[in-house]
Amino acid sequence: MIDAKQYIFPLLFFKRVSDIWDEEYQEVLELSDNDIDYALFRENHRFQIPDECHWNDIRKTSVDIGKKLQNALREIEKANFELLHDVFGDAQWTNKRRLSDEKLLDLIEHFSEMNLSVGNVPHDLMGDGYEYLINKFADDSGHTAAEFYTNRTVVELMTRITDPQPGERVYDPTCGSGGILLNSALYLKKQGKEYRNLKLYGQELNLITSAIARMNMFMHNIDEFLIVQGDTLDQPQILEDDELKKFDVIMANPPYSVKCWSQAKFASDPFGRNIWGTPPKGCADYAFQQHIIKSLKPDTGRSVSLWPHGVLFRDVEATMRKKMIEADIMDAVIGLGKNLFYNSSMESCLFVCNMKKPKVRKGKVIFINGVNEVRLERSDAWLEDKHIKKMADAYWNFKDIENFAKVMNNDEILENNGNLSLQLYVKQVNTANEHNTTDLIAAVKVGQKQLNESLEELLSQLENIGIEI
Repeated sequence: MIDAKQYIFPLLFFKRVSDIWDEEYQEVLELSDNDIDYALFRENHRFQIPDECHWNDIRKTSVDIGKKLQNALREIEKANFELLHDVFGDAQWTNKRRLSDEKLLDLIEHFSEMNLSVGNVPHDLMGDGYEYLINKFADDSGHTAAEFYTNRTVVELMTRITDPQPGERVYDPTCGSGGILLNSALYLKKQGKEYRNLKLYGQELNLITSAIARMNMFMHNIDEFLIVQGDTLDQPQILEDDELKKFDVIMANPPYSVKCWSQAKFASDPFGRNIWGTPPKGCADYAFQQHIIKSLKPDTGRSVSLWPHGVLFRDVEATMRKKMIEADIMDAVIGLGKNLFYNSSMESCLFVCNMKKPKVRKGKVIFINGVNEVRLERSDAWLEDKHIKKMADAYWNFKDIENFAKVMNNDEILENNGNLSLQLYVKQVNTANEHNTTDLIAAVKVGQKQLNESLEELLSQLENIGIEI
């Protein structure tokens, strides 16, 4: 069995790049009175496709297709090095035991049925379709899903809380498929604000996932980003003057309770990230949290990170937690409902930090218990807009709400040994999850529905030719 996303995402991107190149070529021909040489100029194309490296060149190949395809992808990366180096990942295209010529040819023919030019599939539609595929693969990724994909409704809540602004730097140190970073730009775009000058940065451990994140950006027509591959704790790569680069906004869903990490190196961290101490060997959660804080700008920096509830109360981390509270950067703890982590029924929470709190928030933390603010359908869970609005409004209003939100002084929290458990501060009311199961969103854009149906059909066809998703 092969990891299908290693093959599907690169092929989809390759087809998109080829179709856009053809579209640009035809447009320039028409404008230049059929001047072929002019239509081939680099300046007329977003991406360069060297000779014999177009999708149609691969489609015409009948033997050693994997070798031809692999060479084409590598040449495209070279020709667009600054933008596309390593973007196609490391799939074993030449391994015929994993993917025979016959299966690969079938796969190429299935993709060839779709015209992915901008005229036929605009950037917004293509981006939504790509996110749709990411979601599908996350559903089938087992225990690794949470590292690949963060529930997009939770991402929307995180974004409304951090409120990115045009021109700011946004960072995700464990960026997965890039959805959190993307939502920052889409958030501004929905408001009619300038989003193209937002500077997006991410680091991701897994090579294919980091490549998918970069392709995700391009599919959404976003170029102002830097996503690198590597271990953020062991070797952070987004630096400035040999120090950690500083950011206005950091949003993250770090892998939780990582047991195998470079604890000894972190104890004498060259970047000074052990500001509250060294976390235990069996749990790197507060190593990620300290990396986040160390990477924030001292005047504008704010962050929100998604965690399981253990970070709120574990005794082994009490000293670090108390130092974080004493530093008065802890701004809010927001409890979320069950099933918002992929393939896990555990409840999650948001840590909200602010390097320079407004006067009214200094020396205080707001606790928001949103455990009942969730839509549940069997094992699926998501936040509806009314849930997101209720929690975001409570955060921004910073006032007590009976059985929902409570503002506490730092001293009161420290008297509880720095325990941040929500039930200590907000009385929990056992109300049933309120929703009408028939209240589903029926209005779907026709174009998006058709694209998603095409992608569904493609996935079905892949299974028919022996490629398991």
